[in-house]
Amino acid sequence: MANKISIALIGNQNSGKTTLFNHLTGSNQHVGNFPGVTVEQKHGSVLKYKDMEVVDLPGIYSLSPYTLEEMLTRDFLIQSRPNVVLNILDATNLERNLYLTLQLLDLQIPMVIALNMMDEVRNSGHYIDIEGLSKELNTPVFPISALKNEGIDELLQGIEVLSKGPAEKPWVDYCSGELHTALHAIHHLIEVKAQKQEIPVRFAAAKMVEGDEPMEVALGLVDEEKDVLRRIVELMERNLKMDREAAMIDMRYQFIDEVVGSVQTKQEDTIEQSRSYAIDRILTHKHFGIPIFFLFMLIVFWITFGPLGSFFTDGFEDLIELTGEFVDGKLLLYGINPILHSLIVDGIIVGVGAVIEFLPLIIILFFLLSILEDTGYMARVAFMMDQLMRKIGLSGRSVVPMLMGFGCTVPAIMATRTLASERDRKMTILLTPFMSCSAKVPIYAIFTAAFFSSHRTLVMFSLYLGGVAVAILSGWLLKSTVMKGNPVPFVLELPAYRLPSPKSVLLNLYDKAKGFITRAFTVIFIGTIVIWFLQSFDFKFNFVENSELSLLAAIGRSIAPIFRPMGFNDWRAATALIAGITAKEVVISTLAILSNVSELSQVVNVLPSMFTPASAYAFLVFALLYVPCLAAFAATKREWGTWRGAFAAIGYQTGIAWIMSFLVYRVGILFV
Repeated sequence: MANKISIALIGNQNSGKTTLFNHLTGSNQHVGNFPGVTVEQKHGSVLKYKDMEVVDLPGIYSLSPYTLEEMLTRDFLIQSRPNVVLNILDATNLERNLYLTLQLLDLQIPMVIALNMMDEVRNSGHYIDIEGLSKELNTPVFPISALKNEGIDELLQGIEVLSKGPAEKPWVDYCSGELHTALHAIHHLIEVKAQKQEIPVRFAAAKMVEGDEPMEVALGLVDEEKDVLRRIVELMERNLKMDREAAMIDMRYQFIDEVVGSVQTKQEDTIEQSRSYAIDRILTHKHFGIPIFFLFMLIVFWITFGPLGSFFTDGFEDLIELTGEFVDGKLLLYGINPILHSLIVDGIIVGVGAVIEFLPLIIILFFLLSILEDTGYMARVAFMMDQLMRKIGLSGRSVVPMLMGFGCTVPAIMATRTLASERDRKMTILLTPFMSCSAKVPIYAIFTAAFFSSHRTLVMFSLYLGGVAVAILSGWLLKSTVMKGNPVPFVLELPAYRLPSPKSVLLNLYDKAKGFITRAFTVIFIGTIVIWFLQSFDFKFNFVENSELSLLAAIGRSIAPIFRPMGFNDWRAATALIAGITAKEVVISTLAILSNVSELSQVVNVLPSMFTPASAYAFLVFALLYVPCLAAFAATKREWGTWRGAFAAIGYQTGIAWIMSFLVYRVGILFV
C-alpha cells in the first residue's frame, strides 16, 4: 500500500457496498443481497486508478462495539487512518443510513458519500437535493447506481480530488442543549489523552457519553478522571430524564430528521418496496411462510438431483472414463512401472475423478441457491425462523450462518463473528455443521442411486431437513444444560426483492466451481494418494494386489466394530468415514479405490454387497452429522479460541452422529 491512496469502503448491510467494490476493483467477490455476507475486510486496487486501493469493510449499522464486525471496522478506521472514507448510503433509506454517517463524521477523516440506488429513487418519483445534502453534511455527495454502474466515474474523480487536495476534516456540530454541554466538557477532559493515543477527540467524547468501555480503556483514564466523567454524564441524564445511550441516539436522529426533511421529497414507497410488501404477504405468511420455504427447497433438490443433474453427471462420468482409458493405454504403451501405474490410474484418476463427476450437481445447486439469496428471499427465511430459533435459545440472526452452512461449513462458522453474544456464537458454531454442506452431495448421489433410485429427491430432501431437525433438537438440549441463557435481541433488515444480477450469479458459480476443483486437486488429491498408499501396501511396505491384506484394511477392521450397531461393519465403510474427515468428497473416492473399480456406476453396483437399505440410510445420516472436514475443524478452533473447545465441538458432533445413525438403523430394520 506504499504511496497508494487508501480508501475505506463502509456502509450498512444491503446498501450495495460489495457491488460497488466489485465495480471499482473488478473483484470476483460474490455479491449477495443477504445480511452478513461480508465478514472480513477485503482489498483491491481501483481499475481506473492504480494508485488507489479500496478496503471493503463489513456492513454495519454503527461504530458501537457490539459485534465483531463493528469492532473490526472501528479499529481499522482509528488505527489505520485511511486517506478517504467512502461512505455508501442506500438512497431509499436515508434516515437509517445517515446514523452511521454521523459517527463517521466524528472521526474527522476526509469523506465522500456515494448515494446509491438513485435509479430506484427516480423511478418512484422521489427527489433528493444532492447539493443540499452535501451542504448539510459538509461532505461531497455523489448520486450513483452501483448495480447499473451509473455515476461511478464521477465518484472516483471526486475521491481523487479530495485525496490530492488539502486534508480538510469534515465537521458537523449536530449536538445541542444538555448534550452539547456534556460533550464539550468531556472534550476538554480527554483532549490531551485522545491526541496522545491518536484518537479523534470528538469521536472519543461521543463514545464516553455512551459509556463505551473499550474507548475508556484506550484513553487510559485514571480514577479521578473517571469520577469527573461520571458526574458530567449523571448531570446530563438527570436534566434530560433519559439514559446516556438513548440521549445520543435521540440527538442524532433529531438532526437526521431535520436534514432528511430539508433535502428529500418522498411521494410514496419505491416500486421495489411496494412490490416487496405484496410478495411478503404470501412468502412470509404467518402460517404458510415456512412450508413455502420447504417447497422451494424441495424444488431445488428435484432440479439438482433429478433428470437435469443426472444428464450432466452422466456426461462427466463418460468423459472421465475416457480419460482414464486413454491414460491407462498410454502408460501401458510406455511400460511404466506397475506401482506408479497403479498410483496414477487406480489412485489419482479414480479418486479425483469420482469427485469431479459431481461438479455439475454443485453448479446447479449453487445456481438455484444464488437466485434465492440474491433476490432477498433468504433474509426472509432468517426472519421467519426467529421465533423457532428462540425456542432453542438462539435468535434468527443465527440462521444466517446456518443457511451459509448449506454451501460450505467453513465460511458459515466464520460468519458467526456477526453474532453479538459469545454464548450465541459458540452455540451456533456447534450447530452449523449439522447443515448439509455441498461436499456431501457426492455421497448422497451415489447411495441414493444404489438404494433409493425411485425416491432420490425425497431421500435427499429428508437428509437436508434431518440436519435442520437435529440442529433444533440439539440446540434445545444445549439450552437446557451447558449453554443456559437467553438469546440477544434480533434486528434484521429485509432488503427489497430484486432480480438477481447475472454477473453476481455467474461470479458466485465461478467461485464455487473454482473452490470445488481446487479442493479436488489439493486436499482430495493428497487424500486419494494417502488412501491408495495405505490400500496398496502392507505393514512391511510390500505392494499387495489384494487390498484385504493392506494397511488400510487393518486400520478399517480395527474401527469397524464401532459402526456395527448401525449395520455397516464392513472395513471399507469404516475406512471411508475416517478418510472423509479430510474432506467429505473423499468418502466416495475412498470407496471407489477400496472396491477396485474405475467407474462411478461400478461403485453403485458394489455398495449393495456392503449395505442394506437401512444401514445405507444410517451411513448417510452419520456422514451428514459427523465432523465436516479438517478445514471446518480449523475454523472452529480459530473462532472458538481454544483447542479444547474445538475438540469438544467435533466430539459433540460425532457423538450426535453416532446416536442418530444408531436410532435410524434400529427403526429402519423394523420396516425393511
